[in-house]
Amino acid sequence: MKIRSIETFDVRFPTSRTLAGSDAMHPDPDYSAAYAVVRVDDAAAPSGHGLAFTIGRGNEIVVAAIAALSPLVVGRDLDAIFADMGRFSRSVTQDGQLRWIGPEKGVIHLAAAAILNALWDLRAKLAGMPLWRLLASMTPEQIVSLIDFRYLTDALTPAEALAILRERAAGRAARIEQLSSDGLAAYVTSAGWMGYSDETVVERCADALARGFTRFKMKVGGPAELDVARARLVRSRIGRDRILMMDANQIWDVPEAIERMRLLAEFDPYWIEEPTSPDDVLGHQAIARAIAPIRVATGEMAQNRVIFKQLLQAGAIGAAQIDACRLGGVNEVLAVLLLAAKFDVPVCPHAGGVGLCEYVQHLAAFDQIAVAPGLEGRFTEYADHLHEHFVHPVVVEGGAYRLPTAAGYGVEMRAASLRAHLFPGGDAWR
Repeated sequence: MKIRSIETFDVRFPTSRTLAGSDAMHPDPDYSAAYAVVRVDDAAAPSGHGLAFTIGRGNEIVVAAIAALSPLVVGRDLDAIFADMGRFSRSVTQDGQLRWIGPEKGVIHLAAAAILNALWDLRAKLAGMPLWRLLASMTPEQIVSLIDFRYLTDALTPAEALAILRERAAGRAARIEQLSSDGLAAYVTSAGWMGYSDETVVERCADALARGFTRFKMKVGGPAELDVARARLVRSRIGRDRILMMDANQIWDVPEAIERMRLLAEFDPYWIEEPTSPDDVLGHQAIARAIAPIRVATGEMAQNRVIFKQLLQAGAIGAAQIDACRLGGVNEVLAVLLLAAKFDVPVCPHAGGVGLCEYVQHLAAFDQIAVAPGLEGRFTEYADHLHEHFVHPVVVEGGAYRLPTAAGYGVEMRAASLRAHLFPGGDAWR
């Protein structure tokens, strides 16, 4: 089979009408997806579906970037691609001309992620497996072959990565059985959006508690007195024995982040997420040292494996928050999972966006089955929005993700939802 075409769609959901997803830096997001469908020249074969998440304006730029990358992919032989996904991934993320407008970051990297994730979706569908199981069926040598170690070998060599995977290989079956029974521990974000009224926060906390959640995240970064009042409200509803995370979404300078977290320390935050610029490695390090034992978490806006490498080398984060489509697709995510294992930092995937929960459940499952040294401190974000638009939506019960069973990577949208939310002509936007 050969790749016949890549279709692109500008898909947007008007979440700004309810303020779902709102935070200190993004007060009115419209959860959106630059959506790619890879089709092959065999009419009987499935299609591969991938997306890059945005929050509205600019989504069309990512769609255009997917189209710009498409000539590197269309016409290629599928067996040849799947035989060496590591080499193919590098050919997409490091094209000699398009790399100049990256490199490996920004819009062009988001577009590469959408295409590469669509191909992984297609590969998993053809294999008849959910993506996590496809990855878990690979040998350590096969996994290492998928990773681009350029710029990483001062922190992680291929030999070290292979040793980590081999050490964990013997227990894979037992961990699959455990996760099939217990699920992937989750924390809920959709109780704590910044734009919600106090009444809505109270309602959402009660709903999450009733559904079995014991880990909650709230947004901070507004006026100090409002942050304190909201933290007091959330703590009063969830109690002192449950975990409370906080997320500033990059709004503070380093000294301000330290000052504000000392003010909020009385509410026993488990971590502060994105306290400053996502590119400021030394700033994260300074904050982490100043506010310990409160952890620092970041990664949803970390543009590539090199930033993660530096954050880990500097001891700047206590949780690595991989994003399924900010990084350059599955291949680059695997590099970060192994880096985090090398530095013994738990991976807690970011999933606050349309399709991200559907994506990251596979990545978290593979990490906990085949890479991570243990399950302690590993929680996957859950935002309770827009799942009904996917063919195979996530299943969360008792505060945990159930392992997905459908073949693929999970972000294929329902045709009716895709049509209704096309921008600007879909029914949702008329």
